[in-house]
Amino acid sequence: MRIWVNGALHDAADAQVSVFDHGLTVGDGIFETVRTTAGRPFALTRHLDRLTRSARGLGLPDPDLDEVRRACAAVIDANPMELGRLRITYTGGVSPLGSDRGNEGTGLVVALGEAARRPDTTAVITVSWTRNERGALVGLKTTSYAENVVALARAHEQGASEALFANTVGQLCEGTGSNVFVVLDGQLYTPPVASGCLAGITRALVVAWTGARETDLSMEVLDLAEEVFLTSSLRDVQAVHRIDGRELPGTPGPVTAKAMRIFDERAGNDLDP
Repeated sequence: MRIWVNGALHDAADAQVSVFDHGLTVGDGIFETVRTTAGRPFALTRHLDRLTRSARGLGLPDPDLDEVRRACAAVIDANPMELGRLRITYTGGVSPLGSDRGNEGTGLVVALGEAARRPDTTAVITVSWTRNERGALVGLKTTSYAENVVALARAHEQGASEALFANTVGQLCEGTGSNVFVVLDGQLYTPPVASGCLAGITRALVVAWTGARETDLSMEVLDLAEEVFLTSSLRDVQAVHRIDGRELPGTPGPVTAKAMRIFDERAGNDLDP
């Protein structure tokens, strides 16, 4: 495995960042996860646009996107695989211990790992912890991910692959690493970005390609929805067959199956939509 670290490719055993990197010590960093298929990344431009938005929201300098593209290409070429998870991590760099940033510049790491095609359906749970739709990091894809680690571990304990959060006012928000869509009376809905959810790349494409409506949704909608599905860069569109103790028969339902088909067709025809 070859990994890009701060300007060059390194063997995995030699790929090192400082123990004083702010991304490690205080989670002062951002990242993107990009699906690669047969050595080609999907929606890379959209991911890099969001990387820049996240950097600005965190107060980091804009990443050099030409360098990031070079790093991605180098890592993909050095690690051939059929289906991959390309991880771009951009941090505050070497800094003093504590919250203050240093002045030694930012850090960039790009790595690629093998991924497996997800099952067509999955189980999810809901958790009592909430997303803060008014927090300083809302809408940013940061490396401060411990909240998601805890919630995802809870999901795995209950035989599920994802945990869904409400926001502080009880509205449906998102999963630990996914966006959520529901079908009510045959119409497709998803929470708006104002709910506190991440503006997912796959989410935006599904909204554009299916006509899904963005609207506030109470958590109770999960008890009423005819169909539910998740979206993310590695899940694409994935149907949900169980939410907590509720089974959804006939999964994937017709609206979800159509969304799956549309996404596969459109994404297959344009790798950088």
